[in-house]
Order: sequence, then structure tokens, then C-alpha cells
Amino acid sequence: MEADWEFEIGGDAAVIEAHWPGFVDLRIEPQRAIELAEARQLPGLADALARLNAINSPVWTCKADVFDPGPIDPDELDAVGEEATNAIACYVDILMRGDRQWNSPIEAERYCKALCARLREMQFRRCRVDLVVRVAHFEPDLNDLGVTAYFTACGRFESDASGRLAECLAALAAAIAPEPN
Repeated sequence: MEADWEFEIGGDAAVIEAHWPGFVDLRIEPQRAIELAEARQLPGLADALARLNAINSPVWTCKADVFDPGPIDPDELDAVGEEATNAIACYVDILMRGDRQWNSPIEAERYCKALCARLREMQFRRCRVDLVVRVAHFEPDLNDLGVTAYFTACGRFESDASGRLAECLAALAAAIAPEPN
């Protein structure tokens, strides 16, 4: 799987709003992910969100969306020919749980580098994930760092692209929050 990361902090950079209007706290009931409109748009998103918000997960999510990525570069998704005919994308805002907060940007960098290395080991074509470290607002006077994970996948048909994106989401969720033994 193609995977990369970057920082977007300061200036006019986007921020993660942890408790935005409409926020559904899946940490309390991860199974409610299926109720989200975005989860109904994209098969596999509800399962990934439930896993990322499970009690044993080191992270939680505060927002997700599904969108059309527009024109894609097939090379960036390791796709050829008709494999890049249809594309779909989504993002998930991911925050560390309170007891696992990053104490510095260097810790966030290490985490993203290690996660990208694990994802690159997976033999997935036609998809990629881009991790963007951002400032996260929790309360008016409480900020920390979080990650917006952007996923893009393609396929010959729309269903192929959606299926590959679901696999990509599942792979990221498994890399972050492995099943307990």
C-alpha cells in the first residue's frame, strides 16, 4: 500500500475540531458507527471506525467523510490502465486517547513514520493513505496534535474502488488497533 505522512501546523493550516456540532462519541458505543451517514455511503467505514474507537484502541475518531477525489494519478495508487477509471476517497480524524497523548511533535512524527512503514509492507495496490499531523482543538484552551488520515482508492468500476477503499480502511484499523489475543 502506498503510504506517506506530513505536518500541517500553524498559519492557515486546517485544524481538527474534536467536539464539533454533530459529533458522535463512538468511544462510548463504537457499534453506533453504522448509524453515521458516511458509513452508509462507504462499506467498511463503520467497521474501521468501530475498531478504531474500541475500548482497547490507542486512538479514537472524531470525524469522517467520504468524497470524490477528482482526477487521480494512477502511479500514486499503483494502478494501471482501466484500474484507475473510478476513484473514491475518505478521511478520518484520529486522536490519541488521553492516556496516550503525544508529548511533542517528534512523538507524532515517530508514530506516523512507523505506521506508514507497517502499511507499506501490505501488498495492496490501487490505494494509498496520507497521514497529516494537525493541531486538534478539544476545548477552548486545550489543544493537542491529531492526524487526519486521507484514503484514496481506485478500480475499474465504482464497486471495485469502494471495495478497495474498505480494505484500505480495515488495514489501517488493524495496524493501529490490533485485535486483542
